[in-house]
Amino acid sequence: MKQANHEGEERHAALLNNAAAIRAICSAVEGTLGPKGLDTMLVGSRGEVLVTNDGATILEKMDVSHPAARMLVQVARSQQEQIGDGTTTATVLAGALVSEGVAQVTKGVPVAKVVQGIVDGVGYASERMLARSRKVSGPDDPILYRIAFVAGREHGDIAELVVEAAKKLGGGRLTEDGFRFADLVVSHERQSSEVWPGLLLEQKPFQAHQFESVVAGPAVLVLYDALEPEKLEEEALVTEAGFQTFMKLKERFADHLRKLLELNIRLVALDRGADPEAEQFCSDHGIMLLQRVPKRELERLCEHTGARPARRSALGKPNQELAAYTGRCEALLYDSRIRRVRLSGGAGKPTATVLVGASTREVVGERARIAQDAAAAVQAAIRGGYLPGGGSVEVAIAHELERYREMVTGLEAFGVEAVAQALRKPLAQMAQNAGFNPLEKVESVKSAQLAERSDRHGIDCDSGQVTDCLASGIIDPTPVKVHALRAAGEVAAAVLRIHTVIKMKSDE
Repeated sequence: MKQANHEGEERHAALLNNAAAIRAICSAVEGTLGPKGLDTMLVGSRGEVLVTNDGATILEKMDVSHPAARMLVQVARSQQEQIGDGTTTATVLAGALVSEGVAQVTKGVPVAKVVQGIVDGVGYASERMLARSRKVSGPDDPILYRIAFVAGREHGDIAELVVEAAKKLGGGRLTEDGFRFADLVVSHERQSSEVWPGLLLEQKPFQAHQFESVVAGPAVLVLYDALEPEKLEEEALVTEAGFQTFMKLKERFADHLRKLLELNIRLVALDRGADPEAEQFCSDHGIMLLQRVPKRELERLCEHTGARPARRSALGKPNQELAAYTGRCEALLYDSRIRRVRLSGGAGKPTATVLVGASTREVVGERARIAQDAAAAVQAAIRGGYLPGGGSVEVAIAHELERYREMVTGLEAFGVEAVAQALRKPLAQMAQNAGFNPLEKVESVKSAQLAERSDRHGIDCDSGQVTDCLASGIIDPTPVKVHALRAAGEVAAAVLRIHTVIKMKSDE
């Protein structure tokens, strides 16, 4: 018997090694899951400290060298990029799927059969989640506060800010492809929190003190270029003809600058720098000049003001044609307290910025991450609906999977069983983090759901009693759960398929 066990361990050496690495990564984040989850302290090589409860941040900042563990980190990264919330859930599910899959393989079930069963089980479970999803009526739906409250780790003030900003944006804006509500969250220490009905640009303008009072109704010009005259080669400047050309270019550039005044352009935003002459001209005539603005902020500025990005050559066009590139806003000023430009009332798409404040840099950073999770959850719910949270719907679908397993012929049924067992892991982990017996609480929830044929029952992490999650406001967005399960299934299947690990030779 010992010899058989030894041979089995040798045959599955790579699989067991990878599973151990996955288990180590999961142990670093699963303690943060749920309302009673604790924080993790990350310590850098120079003694810098980061305390966070955010799974994405923990996995992103961890020093991970094992290749299988890196695959798990990719799951969290994918969840963060695609949805913006639910990274801890995705990681816990992936770890549970790998663990349950390995248990089936070591019992003698062929890996290929287990993997196919996991793929089938994840697909079935995803379909059942989507079928159970409830719709959100829009940004004014009161359910959004509860979604933001749960995703925002029960920070009521942050949930209120996020919902207020969502109302200002409107449902159409939140459902746009490529729009990320979480990107509108900014933070600042020693500043009270607020929702600003416009943009907060981080760049400090040239001669910023000039713009601390409101500039009303300005036109806005955005250049994907530098604000400077055309340049000549140094060799050309030493000739008389070259010098004459240089002076003509300088005069032409001065004409271009005067056009800014003629069109009432009071904000010029560049992705590069500006010539000293341009800086002085803007300062003399009260034109706010923002240099080296990141492209993403320029895109937001164009969206909100209706401006069309242009090149420097557009300044040579007639005024009527140049005016077509400009945008408009109602008010503009530089707020020296938060060192940001406030812009509101744009003629383009509506926007809002959630400014999160706190007393220290460490605290404000964590509060910003919480607000980003809440914003991502609200947007996901508006796009794809919501489900009972707290791991309750996963327990209900696990029971459905067990019934589905009975109809599966062949060894793939063991893979379906692995998915059913893994789906109970989030609830079990939350119960454990709250100080309760996870096996007992999972069985209690399962019994309550079967008795009432409902997916709403979960655990109250304060009392340990079975509770109606929807009635208690324990709610998660459907896209968060579905994407987490699918991403976890993909990485689990990939890890289980690895038979041998071989070091590649160096290209050198």
